[in-house]
Amino acid sequence: MGSFVTGALRLSASGPLSLEDVWERYTEPRWWHHWAPHIRQVDYPEAVVTPGTAGRVTGVGGVVADFRIDAVDVAARTWSWSVRSGPIRVSFVHGVDAAPPGSRHVSVAWLTMHGLWPVVLGYAPIARYSLGRLVKPV
Repeated sequence: MGSFVTGALRLSASGPLSLEDVWERYTEPRWWHHWAPHIRQVDYPEAVVTPGTAGRVTGVGGVVADFRIDAVDVAARTWSWSVRSGPIRVSFVHGVDAAPPGSRHVSVAWLTMHGLWPVVLGYAPIARYSLGRLVKPV
């Protein structure tokens, strides 16, 4: 039996929501289920993502994933976490940038996923859809 190769994939979405609003929705777990419809519940001890803390996300069908916040850079509007569900492990780097000058949008939310290619590619459509919801009013 062969082994799967790991890789990284970057996705992004731009929209009309302000940088501050997107950052708040991205870093406050109480917002996650509003823009990420596959998330049903978040058990996390903090109001905002904080390095070194851990929590649990319950998704569609009762799928549970444990996570640890690895880093947060408020000035750069980036944060990262490591997620594990059974034997599946994925790490994410998330960020919010200003849309390019002349764009009809205000903000760009992005993520880079690192993990086994089948997992990364399987999760990509869900992540892309969720990013699109993140940058738009609920």
